[in-house]
Amino acid sequence: MKPPRRQFIHLATGAAIAAISPRTARAQAYPSRPVRIVVGFSAGGPNDINARLMGQWLSERLGQQFIVDNRPGASGNIAMESVVKSPPDGYTLVMVALSSAVNATLYDKLPFNFLRDIAPVGAISSSHFVMLAHPSVPATTGRELIAYVKANPGKLNMASPGSGTGPHMASELFKMMSGVSMVHVPYRGSAPMLNDLIGGQVQCAFDGTSSSLAHIRSGRLRALGVSTATRLEVLPDVPPVDDFVPGYEAVGWQGLGAPKTTPAEIIDLINREMALGLADPKLKARLADLGNVGLSLSPAEFGKVIAADTEKWGKVVKFAGLRPE
Repeated sequence: MKPPRRQFIHLATGAAIAAISPRTARAQAYPSRPVRIVVGFSAGGPNDINARLMGQWLSERLGQQFIVDNRPGASGNIAMESVVKSPPDGYTLVMVALSSAVNATLYDKLPFNFLRDIAPVGAISSSHFVMLAHPSVPATTGRELIAYVKANPGKLNMASPGSGTGPHMASELFKMMSGVSMVHVPYRGSAPMLNDLIGGQVQCAFDGTSSSLAHIRSGRLRALGVSTATRLEVLPDVPPVDDFVPGYEAVGWQGLGAPKTTPAEIIDLINREMALGLADPKLKARLADLGNVGLSLSPAEFGKVIAADTEKWGKVVKFAGLRPE
């Protein structure tokens, strides 16, 4: 005998709820303990700053601490490998950046495949780079720097926060397009690089505006150009590198990733909260103060950006014959 219609509807509804309830419950229960955001560079750099800004927002929104865990070394590969090997449960995230895409080509034998093993969660910001010089360098403009380097080979070097980082690639693109030769000096993050640049141990560098802006404003470092096609609002007196190296442009990005098989509902939950943060006037203003622009993308959209830049900068790595240092 068939069950009454009302009972049938009740049973069918119950079955549908039962089918989706484990996923729904998992997303609703997340997070039930602190979440780590692993950063592959030292504290004080652009990746660290972005991680802390978004981590604070997510902590306030989701009721659990999102703790930044700095693990510098090998241009972020040490941190990336640790996350690839972590349980895919949403409690271990990783800062991904332009350097993550570059490393896929720069390093021949990584124990992981970045595009395959890390799931995009969401972007945080797009960032720009600024070309810096110690005040002792006898050049106050980009044109003067190019002329000085060409007339004095071997006198100046070009530091970076690490091989394959966005600033390193910006400097390699500059050297390639301007025809200058400068020795690359890699560091384990922006903070130690900037300390030596301010101290005069190295003479030039590209770096993110977020980590270098205060040193530029204080006069400890000289800004010669920005990597965007137009001037930046936070550095209105600094011309684009394109003014003295026609066609030059280098833009970075930062965001969050997770182990590949992290549940989609958890990734979507974090992405939604990130989008709300990037629409918040206070967080937007904070990013703008650092010279960054909020970049709200879905996981799929962020994945396309990552794939495109992996291909683009991979070509620069091969053209310049770059190797890990």
